[in-house]
Amino acid sequence: METLFVDVNWVAVLVGALAAYALGALWYSETLFGKKWKAGIGTPAVANMPMMPGMLTQAIGTLLLACVVGVLETTGSIGLTVLVALTMSVLIKANGFFAGKAKSAIYIEASFVLAMVVLMVLAHAVL
Repeated sequence: METLFVDVNWVAVLVGALAAYALGALWYSETLFGKKWKAGIGTPAVANMPMMPGMLTQAIGTLLLACVVGVLETTGSIGLTVLVALTMSVLIKANGFFAGKAKSAIYIEASFVLAMVVLMVLAHAVL
């Protein structure tokens, strides 16, 4: 197991995770897709809903995804990185359809995962 992480560029992993997490704040803001996403999730947005559990879970998931991208980058498997991203995106779409979300919300959520992976791969390309 430890051999998976030997050549990982941890700086790129952390930079990619932080950039992707920051992108989420912008992606779901009122400036970009926040209004349309809230309208399409099928539940009323609660103004006093606690944000910390979701934000913490998103941070953990983003870091884990950045680690996966980091490990895949050590093998030069850009194709496998794309496959992982597409798989996650399709599963998010399926979950959205089962949850009865509007197509707009589903595509906003699924495309966010793809955008996150693009940022993470770019972090590895630059660093």
